[in-house]
Amino acid sequence: MDTSVLSAISLTELRQLTYRANAVIERLRERVFAPGTQKELELRFNVRTAAEMAGRTEKAIRDAEADGRLPEPAKDPETNRRLGYSLAEVNRMRTVFGTLPHRAPEDPPLVLAVQNFKGGVGKTTLVTHLAQYFALKGYRVCVIDCDSQASTTAVFGMNPDVDVNEEEDTLYPFLRHGGPKTLHYALRATYWPGLAIIPANLGLYDAEYEFAARMARDPAFILDRLREGVESISDQFDVILLDPPPALGMLSLSVLRAANALLIPAPPSNIDFASTVHFLKMMESTLAELERHGGERAYSFVRIIASKMNDQKSAHQAIKRMMDAVFPQDMLGAVLKDSAEIDNASANLSTVYEMTGPGVRTETHRRARAYLDAVGREVEFLARKTWPSHHAALRKEGLI
Repeated sequence: MDTSVLSAISLTELRQLTYRANAVIERLRERVFAPGTQKELELRFNVRTAAEMAGRTEKAIRDAEADGRLPEPAKDPETNRRLGYSLAEVNRMRTVFGTLPHRAPEDPPLVLAVQNFKGGVGKTTLVTHLAQYFALKGYRVCVIDCDSQASTTAVFGMNPDVDVNEEEDTLYPFLRHGGPKTLHYALRATYWPGLAIIPANLGLYDAEYEFAARMARDPAFILDRLREGVESISDQFDVILLDPPPALGMLSLSVLRAANALLIPAPPSNIDFASTVHFLKMMESTLAELERHGGERAYSFVRIIASKMNDQKSAHQAIKRMMDAVFPQDMLGAVLKDSAEIDNASANLSTVYEMTGPGVRTETHRRARAYLDAVGREVEFLARKTWPSHHAALRKEGLI
């Protein structure tokens, strides 16, 4: 046992600790963001899957290719076999067949904040997988990364320290007084067809201090600036996902004002459940205060989702039952389960949806995909309920 007296940690030693930590992050980013490489979507779909995605038969696709309405997919030069369809090609089918699921122009876009003031609850996992789920379905999607940690930005193939300029590419210029009039300047296309992002980096952290300093002088501007920015680009998208910081700060408050729907991830553990209860109390009082300064803000829906759920843990099952009892109308039916597949993808700054190769044929991958699809379907249903133009189709599908 070491009985020596602990010495004080100096600022110099803290700097060295930070340097070593940064070195680890840099090695990870050098591997993921290798020079000269650009992240690409390698997904390909066979004709059966493409037909299901496009809402038509395989014959309809073959006929459209035969009469020139659709191009034939590329073929392997050696085997002359079709290589399959890309997501962009599937979306072209949807355009030709009139099956794109876009909302009508008069329908409000879904502006969904995945919000919890506690970190480590699966927020980024939900945002990235929901965004890609909607993109796979053919919706027009935008992700706004409001978190200076920029994890979502990194998953979508951008190195926050190299590829993102805080003065040109993030929310930061827009949030400053006298900044751009719309958020169009910050929209970046991703390697996912139909999916755009407004990225983040560490410079966005400065906005918290500037917002706090100006709050007393101009609360209306501070609270509603992000909402105005979202509205400035909303005509281009069906779904806008907001990824706020895991803290109760000015950016998080702005996200609460900008969103028209909330999804609250809450792992089924005693500490996390208690944290979620505190979050709901804080959100209630915060929204009341925001209403006093800037007017009422209502939500189309607010749902709590059990995240990082492990069915093998009896404590998780017990707390999930308690959550269902306490929030009977407010829990999402689907859960985000604890998954090695999600963890492995996250370690490579990737997602389950963009994995390819032999790994996607494993039972582990199929289970993870099924959990994520169930979450996506339920959120998609809630979104479509907010769009009057979808109500007839929902009735025809027997969903309402």
